[in-house]
Amino acid sequence: MISVCCDVCRKKLENSDYGRTFFYIAHHSICEPCKENLELQIRPTMRTKDPFSIDWYDKLLKDSLDKAVQKGKI
Repeated sequence: MISVCCDVCRKKLENSDYGRTFFYIAHHSICEPCKENLELQIRPTMRTKDPFSIDWYDKLLKDSLDKAVQKGKI
């Protein structure tokens, strides 16, 4: 039995299986709704980047996630 707490919304996820109800990104465990909100937040910025770079995307994702963890919301 695994019990995980989302680092963003602080919601406790009971009986969680890896990859099904939460995601582990950049040393943070986040639930599926928070991950979807994070992707929706960074999508407009990603679309304006030309040429696209995976290093730039990783930095954008980590920075956005760190800000969300500090605020407690996305």
